[in-house]
Amino acid sequence: MKLKIVTPVSDVNSENVQRDRQKKLNNLLSLAARVLLSALFLMSGINKILNPADTQQYMASYGMPLTGLFLMGAIALELAGGLSVLLGYKARWGAIALIIFLIPATLIFHTNFADQMQTIQFMKNLAILGGLLMIVQSGSGDIAIKRDRAL
Repeated sequence: MKLKIVTPVSDVNSENVQRDRQKKLNNLLSLAARVLLSALFLMSGINKILNPADTQQYMASYGMPLTGLFLMGAIALELAGGLSVLLGYKARWGAIALIIFLIPATLIFHTNFADQMQTIQFMKNLAILGGLLMIVQSGSGDIAIKRDRAL
């Protein structure tokens, strides 16, 4: 004699409702994370456009050569990567672009650990890198212009 376990329909529906709620919450959290991460880069890129001389002077004070070229590269990476992450259009590639920008910027401008503010900036950038790596790993979520394919 075989026993058949029957799951009541109400339990199955309850599980589906719970799964749908969790998926919606995950998508909203993914969108919120993308908005918060991208805001920093978009604001920074716009500020560089509005104040190029100040930015170049700051870069030169750290001994950077070709500040005009690096300024244009920084603006392009921050704006393109920031918009990509914000809109969810190829968000993984946008996050990679921002990582490519953020690593050298962190190592050039925020390694004076004798200055507490620079140590804080260094640690902040590490946290931002962590968020960008999560986008590389997880993609944009469903609330996006073009959802990333799974890795």
